[in-house]
Amino acid sequence: MYICVCNAVTEREIRQCAQLGYNLGDLRERLGVAKNCGKCKHAAKLILREERSADGESSRMQPA
Repeated sequence: MYICVCNAVTEREIRQCAQLGYNLGDLRERLGVAKNCGKCKHAAKLILREERSADGESSRMQPA
């Protein structure tokens, strides 16, 4: 699904970037997310938050 229509950025792309450690500023700079109309900012932030929490859960589930 497209999250940023202005720059044709998909949810998948944002999730991949989140897994690489990108923050909203990185998304704005590198992909143009929330740089034009800004309607995608909230959705992009939610996806980043989801990926961070999913990453934290998977690291807690692995044995030490």
